[in-house]
Amino acid sequence: MPHVRSAAERDNGSGGDVTPGTPSPTHGARVRQRKRSSDAPSDVNKTNGANLLLNDQNKYKSMLIRTYSSLWMMAGFVFLIYMGHLYIWAMVVVIQIFMASELFNLLRKANEDRQLPGFRLLNWHFFFTAMLFAYGRFLSRQLVNTVTSDKLLYKLVSGLIKYQMFICYFLYIAGFVWFILTLKKKAYKYQFSQYAWTHMILLMVFAQSSFTVANIYEGIFWFLLPASLIAINDVAAYFFGFFFGKTPLIKLSPKKTWEGFLGASVTTMLSAFVLANLMGHFQWLTCPRKDLSTGWLHCDPGPIFTPESYDLPGWIPWREVAIMPIQWHALALGLFASIIAPFGGFFASGFKRAFKFKDFGDSIPGHGGFTDRMDCQDLSVETILEQILRNLTFEEQHDLYEQLGKLLTRGN
Repeated sequence: MPHVRSAAERDNGSGGDVTPGTPSPTHGARVRQRKRSSDAPSDVNKTNGANLLLNDQNKYKSMLIRTYSSLWMMAGFVFLIYMGHLYIWAMVVVIQIFMASELFNLLRKANEDRQLPGFRLLNWHFFFTAMLFAYGRFLSRQLVNTVTSDKLLYKLVSGLIKYQMFICYFLYIAGFVWFILTLKKKAYKYQFSQYAWTHMILLMVFAQSSFTVANIYEGIFWFLLPASLIAINDVAAYFFGFFFGKTPLIKLSPKKTWEGFLGASVTTMLSAFVLANLMGHFQWLTCPRKDLSTGWLHCDPGPIFTPESYDLPGWIPWREVAIMPIQWHALALGLFASIIAPFGGFFASGFKRAFKFKDFGDSIPGHGGFTDRMDCQDLSVETILEQILRNLTFEEQHDLYEQLGKLLTRGN
């Protein structure tokens, strides 16, 4: 008499029949199922060298959407560069707010939040406290140089700058007390994990952005060139991998290929050398700004933006070529953008796979969220002088002055 396989056997993929006297898996023993890995989604585990972006059936549709989004972003970015430093800073702040919103919602549990009214507001309290802390010192010079006609407003701004650290400390302590007062039974673990998550977000969002804003006011060039190189590297890696990618680069990002990585590196280095020369001719990009105004700028660009002549070998038609010193520095930035910057994307890919989601958000069609797009800044001379005046006594400053004088005399 034919024997019918049980549902449990079909689920387990067993090929044999149940013999008489053998207990059914549904009654006695527990059915043992193969444990699936939680490190990556199932589609990632199936990915191999033959299933890269090169063989993706929907790649042209995805590329078209991504291209349209990129063109719109580029147009908006160019407009903000034309508007000036203050508007670029505003763009950075808006991006930070979007990034924080995406990250706050990342591990949010709706059922837990419904039991904790006002808990999301506490996250934003810490966010704006961190913003005041990150930008307060930077504003100290720009605001004082800008607000001079209105005495009342000048006193208000001066007071805010003078007590900025105290205000930030008070706001943080207030948020800490607020958090303690909102603790509820059966939600302790969730609340403390969200508290730690909030602080990680603040570190991720503000650690480098404060340096970015300082660089903007030292000259748009120092913001625009590195940002452009990162974008060029990302786009070049996508297109080289799209058309030539066959060899997987790293398991965290199965669609990243060695062909895309190497092609993007060469493209980024060449772009760095050329863009540094183009941008170096515009005072709007190279001149620093000392206040929050938006007027035109005039300054001496300095020797780093002054072309130097280099003799060429006799077999080349041109006798000499003019190269700015900044172009050699740009090669170092291009090398950094080619080798180190992609690892920020790998970090984000690993993070997303750990929590089993595709993107941080869906704010930008074809690109994901703002956090997905924001995946070596220098201190200015004014910042160093401010630290010297604030932290050294008059005698120590005088001694430093004499030591610097001796070093400069030796150099000459």
